[in-house]
Amino acid sequence: MPVTIVVGAQWGDEGKGRVVDDLASRANVVARYNGGDNAGHTIVAEGHTLGLHLVPSGILNPQAICLIGGGTVINPLRLLEEIATLRNAGIEVTPERLKIAAGAHLILPTHRALDGAQELTLGEQAIGTTARGIGPTYADKARRVGLRAALLRDPDTFATQARTLIITHNERLINLFQLKPQLVGPQVEQLRDAAAQLTPYLVDGAAFITDALAENKEILCEGAQGTLLDLDHGTYPFVTSSSPIAGGALTGLGFGPKEVTRVVGVAKAYTTRVGAGAFPTELLDATGDRLRDIGHEYGVTTGRPRRCGWLDTVILRYAAQVNGLTEIALTKLDVLSGIPTLKIAVAYEINGAITPHFPAEWGNEIIAAAKPIYEELPGWEADLRAIRRREDLPTEAQAYVARIEALVATRISFIGVGPERESLILP
Repeated sequence: MPVTIVVGAQWGDEGKGRVVDDLASRANVVARYNGGDNAGHTIVAEGHTLGLHLVPSGILNPQAICLIGGGTVINPLRLLEEIATLRNAGIEVTPERLKIAAGAHLILPTHRALDGAQELTLGEQAIGTTARGIGPTYADKARRVGLRAALLRDPDTFATQARTLIITHNERLINLFQLKPQLVGPQVEQLRDAAAQLTPYLVDGAAFITDALAENKEILCEGAQGTLLDLDHGTYPFVTSSSPIAGGALTGLGFGPKEVTRVVGVAKAYTTRVGAGAFPTELLDATGDRLRDIGHEYGVTTGRPRRCGWLDTVILRYAAQVNGLTEIALTKLDVLSGIPTLKIAVAYEINGAITPHFPAEWGNEIIAAAKPIYEELPGWEADLRAIRRREDLPTEAQAYVARIEALVATRISFIGVGPERESLILP
């Protein structure tokens, strides 16, 4: 089975890092295919709690080679900081173990400044971005004025082109947003130094994947964010600027669909969302607060509290459809322990009509008008964290998992029952 794709099946933050960390133990290559350091994957292992933002979660598995693919956007300064953090934790990060696709686009400090300025201008209509420069960098990519990682091979040329783009960005900051310009000289020198340090990591990303496939190596593709944040198929305009769905792995890494044998959709046993946008099952009550506190629902990248709600199988069915899911990895089932009655959204009522379908193409306004139709299931009291077999779960927890499988018509192959690396129920 040469290619497995791991995607978020909700609004991101589903625990993909945990799933990738487990699957990476059997992979030869772990490749990140979209997004930038707006992502956050938390891994608890070997006495360390590591928050990864750009480096694929597979870096913790010594046999895996990691690739930051051409569909990503990279802040060179933040990447160097992350490499240093991993090395300080005793993780080997060398050009032999970490590769950067030459086609990835680069985030400049002024991309970040523009990101923050645009959010302020939107006011109450702000998207709720991480202000890491992701959107403006993808916008420059689409406008064909962006800088690609291939430029890092020649630090002087990179510095010259970065200077030109920074000056252009500064003109926008001044004229469009009435803000002070960013300092050009010091930023260019920082970027020149970063280029020299990152040059050894560069590869032709598509050729690297092609060679790995030719050698029948196991490739694990790691997405950032989630299906409902996809630029084309998410809750537009409250989405990210890339393609987190399974199709994004093909375009972001450069291979064809015939290579894919497994697509794993990661979903929490409840639902969370960060930032603005419609959220039909959101709980603005004590139960929502409880899910946030017990589940430690705060962003890895920003620290922002996540919005919490009941599990929504309408969006899970949509994720199964859009991604072609072969299975679901269900995380944080343990967080639901102690809640007497659980609810699962099985359909929506929108303007008096009942629908089992997620109306993504109709936009945020229609989704905001959706009223979830719930099924209720009995909860359980038992602590699940020491359980390692599905049949040992409380009867009520087994029924909850089985009902999700039936509603989504997709098997659940992986159940997370705690934050530790070993707190898993596997097939």
